[in-house]
Amino acid sequence: MESAVSVSAAPSSSPSGPRSPVSREAPPAPPQGRVRVLPLTVAGLLSLALSAYVWMAHGAQFGALLLIGLGLGIALFHARFGFTSAWRQLLAVGNGEGLRAHAVLLGTASTLIALVVASGAGLFGSSPSPSAGAIGLPLFAGAALFAVGMQLGGACASGTLFAVGSGQSAILLTLGGFIAGSVFYTWAFPAFDGWPEVPGVLLSDHLGWFGTWALTIAVLAGVVAISRVVQSRRNPPPPGAVPSARGPVRVLRGSWPKLVGAVVLGVLAAAVMLVSGGIWGVTTAFALWGAKVLQLVGLHPEAWEFWQSERYADMLAGSIWTEKTGLTNIGIILGAAVAAAAAGAWKLHTGIPWRTAVAGVLGGLLMGIGARLAGGCNIGAYLGGISTGSLHGWLWAVFALGGTWVGLKLRPLFGLTVPKPSDSVC
Repeated sequence: MESAVSVSAAPSSSPSGPRSPVSREAPPAPPQGRVRVLPLTVAGLLSLALSAYVWMAHGAQFGALLLIGLGLGIALFHARFGFTSAWRQLLAVGNGEGLRAHAVLLGTASTLIALVVASGAGLFGSSPSPSAGAIGLPLFAGAALFAVGMQLGGACASGTLFAVGSGQSAILLTLGGFIAGSVFYTWAFPAFDGWPEVPGVLLSDHLGWFGTWALTIAVLAGVVAISRVVQSRRNPPPPGAVPSARGPVRVLRGSWPKLVGAVVLGVLAAAVMLVSGGIWGVTTAFALWGAKVLQLVGLHPEAWEFWQSERYADMLAGSIWTEKTGLTNIGIILGAAVAAAAAGAWKLHTGIPWRTAVAGVLGGLLMGIGARLAGGCNIGAYLGGISTGSLHGWLWAVFALGGTWVGLKLRPLFGLTVPKPSDSVC
């Protein structure tokens, strides 16, 4: 580790304003890899074939959702857009760059979703209708558990999908634990049902859509300002640089600026609302996939209380190709595979340390249970809640930050690092 030196980044004229100070310049990015032709060909052909099949067999609405998922996967990979690392860097060393990117994502999605819902616009006969998430012990405990799991598993819900797509084989363990934890919740649902909570609050019911949007943007601006003050006082290490092409080819082979990725993701989150009438979600599909696998091996999750409610019974009886979150999830995996192969970054990693493997599975289990308890994850609850003006999204974020702090304390037990002020990058 190099010793700390006081080097502030030069002011920037970017739309995000002057950069907040960091303790040193980031080291040069590693060299760009060559295009991985075989993974790119396989992922590209599979994306085309699957999109055509879903479009022809199940209709344009579901085909469009899969295409949106592909776009989400491409954007998540190229921007290396994470929630886990952003909160880890914020709490461990005070670097708020990732959190400010979250604010841009949330602001973009909030603006566009407000326009979609206020206008009543919806494609394919959908009717955009945001709903308020319940507030109570399930939300608080679920958000905290999910955040602990993020720090142990090494990725959030969307991060798990794009990491798997980009060839990070260690995250397959996290995904497996995620699915198992989701299935466990559905099996143990009677033990979780009835925990104290009250109906949620949809701000638009009290402030209207313009008032809700204005309040959301004001709070996000406050978050950005506070994060800059914290960063200026703590003077943290910079985030590490990643390989990137230059010029126009950067769109396909390079690393996108985080704020560009945030805007693209916000637009695509609003597109999910426009096409489906609901928010972008991730984790419901994990419970469904796990239940479908159990049915394939002769078990009967359909007899469990969770799967007997009308909504979930219809979902389990239907095709995975007509379930919104599953379609966008599959699209994310394939889109990330295409993007990673084009960028020369697709690579299977082997030789996973046993403690890292245990942390991955345990983190996935906690995220699976936590997401179902809270009624969503960093996408469905945090992004979906805040962007539609549901108070539970903000509360999810508060308790998730608390869970992140706990997760950082647990990471060293599994041989996982935590950023320190003396590090060259965070």
